[in-house]
Amino acid sequence: MHGIRYPKESTTMSVVDRARRALGQVGTYVPVPFTRWIPIDEQRKAVRRLEAAGYGTTWCNEPVGGKDVFAQLAVLMEATERMTFGTGIANVWARAAQTAHGAAAVLAEAYPDRFVLGLGVGYREQAAAVGRDFGRPAGTMRAYLDAMAEPPQMPGPDASYPRIIGANGPKMMALAATTDGAFPAHQPPEFTADARRTLGPDKLLVMGLSHNADDEPAAIAAQVKAHLAAGADHVTLFPATGDDFTADVDRLVDLAPALLS
Repeated sequence: MHGIRYPKESTTMSVVDRARRALGQVGTYVPVPFTRWIPIDEQRKAVRRLEAAGYGTTWCNEPVGGKDVFAQLAVLMEATERMTFGTGIANVWARAAQTAHGAAAVLAEAYPDRFVLGLGVGYREQAAAVGRDFGRPAGTMRAYLDAMAEPPQMPGPDASYPRIIGANGPKMMALAATTDGAFPAHQPPEFTADARRTLGPDKLLVMGLSHNADDEPAAIAAQVKAHLAAGADHVTLFPATGDDFTADVDRLVDLAPALLS
């Protein structure tokens, strides 16, 4: 269930080590809310601003329908020079497992060492929306990962990428230990420490951190540092989204000095 084959020139580093180097310690999300679409040109401008502010990594999520996170990332990766991007998360109900692998491999080939695949099982309502049975979350994810590793019907890119899974419970965290790592969210530093013990030292641990629009930069930075000290490799901010996309991006830019110093 680990990252799928390295290009020959990159065999000296593990997929996790390469991901750690690419992600850096702090990232953020493009502040696109689920409740409305932000024109893609505005998103291009936003990620360029975030890159200029010093953020090395940006994450994007998706529901089922409305947008495709791989298509979104392809546009945003082309708009930036060196920024790493991750799916946080790509929803397993949005596409077949083999299709997810193919999309991830195309991005990994086009933008070497700039892509991390985060997968999540989403919600029961999302499974029902596509006529599927949600099942048990860990079992559903295990089956999806197994299907991703099946030989494709048609040849695809021979490119590797790290795969991590959304994991907030013990069963999913144990499954994450068989992949390249875990992406829990909305948890205290004590959870991060427990997750690191479960995963061991050789897995990637990305923590999603919520904050409010009126939180002080120093307080947010202190939370980030607490998670890093507890064992997270990378902490990404879930931005507080409002009615003004530009203002939400402005806030992330303003936070950068406190978070990235």
